Amino acid sequence: MPAIPKLERIVKPHLLSINNYFYRRGGAETVFFEHNRLLEEAGWDVVPFAMRDARNLPTPWSEYFVATIDVDAARSVLGRMTDAAKIIYSFEAIRRIRQLIGLARPSIAHAHNIYHHLSPSILVELHRQGIPVVLTLHDLKVACPAYKMFVHGAVCERCRGGALRNVIRQRCIKGSVLMSTLVWLESSAHRLLNVYAGNVSKFVVPSRFFLSKLEEWGFDPGQFTHIPNFVDTEKLVPGEGRSKAFVYCGRLAPEKGVATLIRATAQIRAPLIVVGTGPEETRLRELAERCGGDVTFTSHLNGAPLYQTVGSARAVVVPSEWYENAPVSLMEASALGRPVIGAAIGGIPELVREGETGWLFESGYVEALAAVLARVQTLPDSVLDEVGRAGRTWMQAEFTPHHYRDRMLALYRMLGASV
Repeated sequence: MPAIPKLERIVKPHLLSINNYFYRRGGAETVFFEHNRLLEEAGWDVVPFAMRDARNLPTPWSEYFVATIDVDAARSVLGRMTDAAKIIYSFEAIRRIRQLIGLARPSIAHAHNIYHHLSPSILVELHRQGIPVVLTLHDLKVACPAYKMFVHGAVCERCRGGALRNVIRQRCIKGSVLMSTLVWLESSAHRLLNVYAGNVSKFVVPSRFFLSKLEEWGFDPGQFTHIPNFVDTEKLVPGEGRSKAFVYCGRLAPEKGVATLIRATAQIRAPLIVVGTGPEETRLRELAERCGGDVTFTSHLNGAPLYQTVGSARAVVVPSEWYENAPVSLMEASALGRPVIGAAIGGIPELVREGETGWLFESGYVEALAAVLARVQTLPDSVLDEVGRAGRTWMQAEFTPHHYRDRMLALYRMLGASV
């Protein structure tokens, strides 16, 4: 009889997955958790690293998480100074991640949002230990200290060329000189130490717009790669029927353009459903009342109630007035077979095929948006169904979880990880 071969232990690749928060807080966290799920399904062991929080999801790795930093909390002078030091360079985070590396020995590390809490000091430690590092850019923090390139109601690129002191002059952080100064110190220290470009193997950028914008600001395009976000079209099934209402889903913040949308729908007397919460909610409710708009605020929705609301919309509107990256809410609307109306700014035009999957308008202009809404308001349902189907077909062809996973694994392989 032939010899029976030895059964060798199968060693799974390990992903060290890093994000400030370990609960579903926003769009970045949605991508973070879905990324982890896809890698686990592909046979990886995923080891998370985050900040401690009572809202965190359970994980056996939580004892290695760092202490909470709440930049908005009322603290003593000593407490604020301690938090400020951690925001710039966290020795606690370095110590904790060093312990985690010793236990898990990851094949690769993938970070998402880490600034202000974990701090990019962990990138230095990962690089020192020879672990390839990928950083997904969900915003423009590596270029703009305030991360939005948006201040006082308008797009801002004053810090281009390294003039970071403008963050103090403009009071970009919540209108506060103190907080703006802290963020200036943070960004200046990180630039001086070259903590991002010097320690990240590859930056993942979900929109081509971000890629071109960062190149304009002097970043090396060779360090960046474009991998789009994704939607699970198998779970997002188009519903039956269509209401007369337009729908907005997202945070209620100045840069999101919701005030422009409320004014535009009031002008053409179209119903609007606003899904979400945020600092502008009270002001937006007052605006809707003053305009005489037919606006329904649903607060936060998720799961079936959210998809039912989106799936019955006449169209979903993304009226952003800042450099939006690659909004998942827009992609979900297309996956649900709804036409999308998007502001022609940032990465939004990359996700709207004019006249085929939706329509674009000039960002920030009520009249421009009202004209598009009025046109869509009069289109027959058969046309809207055709536009919605085209959007869903596009999502199925280019933006599925499998596309995302395969693109990401190809990147990991290129960086030397055993996949």
